[in-house]
Amino acid sequence: MMDLDDLRSELSDFAKSEKKQSLSVKEQRIVAGFEDIQRFYKEHKKRPQHGEDRDIFERLYATRLERLRSLTEYHELLSSLDHQGLLTAVYTASSGVSEDSSSYSVDNASDDELLSELEGITGGALSELKHVRSTAQKREAEEIAKRDICDDFEQYQSIFERIERELKDGIRETRRFKQDASIEQSNLFILGGQLAYVAEVGETIKAPNGENDARLRVVYSNGTESNLLLRSLQRALYKDDTGRRVTETDAGPLFSDQWEEDDIESGTIYVLRSYSDHPTVAQHRELIHKIGVTGGKVKTRIANAAHDATYLLAEVEVVAEYKIAGINRTKLENLLHKIFAPAQLELVINDRFGKPVRPREWFLLPIQMIDEAVGLIRSGKIEGLRYDPETASLIYD
Repeated sequence: MMDLDDLRSELSDFAKSEKKQSLSVKEQRIVAGFEDIQRFYKEHKKRPQHGEDRDIFERLYATRLERLRSLTEYHELLSSLDHQGLLTAVYTASSGVSEDSSSYSVDNASDDELLSELEGITGGALSELKHVRSTAQKREAEEIAKRDICDDFEQYQSIFERIERELKDGIRETRRFKQDASIEQSNLFILGGQLAYVAEVGETIKAPNGENDARLRVVYSNGTESNLLLRSLQRALYKDDTGRRVTETDAGPLFSDQWEEDDIESGTIYVLRSYSDHPTVAQHRELIHKIGVTGGKVKTRIANAAHDATYLLAEVEVVAEYKIAGINRTKLENLLHKIFAPAQLELVINDRFGKPVRPREWFLLPIQMIDEAVGLIRSGKIEGLRYDPETASLIYD
């Protein structure tokens, strides 16, 4: 037979609940922050953890949970909600990857700092979620961050190696990604410090807002890949301060004999012949050429040639000039010197102070080879290009 205490206990379950105590704005914010953690737990079946490989939202929730566990004065407020035991379980949010401990200092955190971390609300009514992302925004951020191992990365590795060389040599450039700029198959970008190659573009679909969209396969230079929406990649590139588009090799003429009004002249490639009386120079004068690039006037550049060891301490003759537009002068000069490196002149002269100098910009080759190389650079056909002294011709590796 049930005693009175047992009966009273069972009946209390059916008793009308007491009127809930109204919560202050501070308490409401804390509850809202804790409910975010609970939703994460329900969706992912785990407590949030720290770690560089974790999603940004998971790391934020891990921070919130650590702070709430340390601030025991709020446990009474949250205990009735904590049916998962998030506050009381023996648990650490660390996943073996340490984060900046100063970011999670509870003892030094003010109430306002805590509330900011817990909810991202800077003031006003709870409906004013000034820094809280929508579900769609969170999904998009997770989509950008989620990457898998690219099983056929060997098919793309040579592409990344070539692009890196061409960027280094100034053949390609990077440009700031403009909002809603086009994205097409084989386009290259820089996102989060990684080269990103658009390997595939799926069929066009309609987004909820009516815009056209498409599912992409994007391969990254670190051997990973992701399947994300075109619009998501657009927004990620635009928001990333370091997000860039990598230009095509045929993004426009680099050299021209005829100039349009809106052309931007970056400088001039110049080819010189020396009047030095050095025996080697005198013997091969018609074949020894200096190749350089300047942003100013060539005439000004060579005005002091007779007193400059760079110019072999002698007067020089300008053999050829090629004006250039929209290209990095230093990288272009390095590229030309790299192509003709096998023909670099090994010559040591004493400067006007008697100090031995080895000029590096002089080459033993016909002027026609320089002219041909400039033409190939203009057309973008320079991958693997080099000069072969044995055949006195330009070849491809």
